[in-house]
This record gives sequence, structure tokens and C-alpha cells, in this order.
Amino acid sequence: MSPSAKVENLFDDANGHLAIGEIDDAITCYRQCVAMDPQFFDGWHALGMALLKSQQIKEAIGCGLQAVTLRPNDLLAWTSLSQMYVRDGNIPEAEAAKGNARILSLGGKVVRDI
Repeated sequence: MSPSAKVENLFDDANGHLAIGEIDDAITCYRQCVAMDPQFFDGWHALGMALLKSQQIKEAIGCGLQAVTLRPNDLLAWTSLSQMYVRDGNIPEAEAAKGNARILSLGGKVVRDI
């Protein structure tokens, strides 16, 4: 099995755990995904959201920042990061992330393609 297939299988397992409410098990699997492939956007995004759900806000923000670094023009990533900042009480950063999401929702780009 290729490394990318292993990551995808692990990601599917994590999603299964999340679906039945096993948040800690999902977090463990998502962590393994991003350890195996640090460029795996879906893993970072899902890990951030699972951490947010389990009230691990600071770490969730770190994952959210990694997700927007990997895909700076991803609307969902910026929206999620804004939610994380709101939960942390950091309204200026939440508004900034929301602003980037708004730009993307209107068809703009946060980072121009080179």
C-alpha cells in the first residue's frame, strides 16, 4: 500500500471515529495522518475542527493556521479558523480570518497564483 493510500485509510478511520462521537480516537488518527504527511490539508483541517470540538482551542488554532498556510485560498479553512479565534476570545484575529473568507466567497483570492 502506498504512503498516500495509508494516509487516506487512516483519515477514513478518523472520520468514522468522529461520526460515532469518538473524538479522542479521531484526534489520534488525524494526528497520525499529518505526522505521515505534513502537507495533508484535509488532515490539518479535520484535526483542527476535532480539537475545537474537544475544547483544545489553542492547538486547534495551530492546526487551522497550518491549513490556511497549505491552502490560503480555501474558504472553509478561513471560516473555520475564524470560528476557532472566536472560541478563544480573539475577536480581532477572528474578524481578520472572516475578512479573508469574505474575499474568497466573493470570488477573490487571498493569495494570487504565481
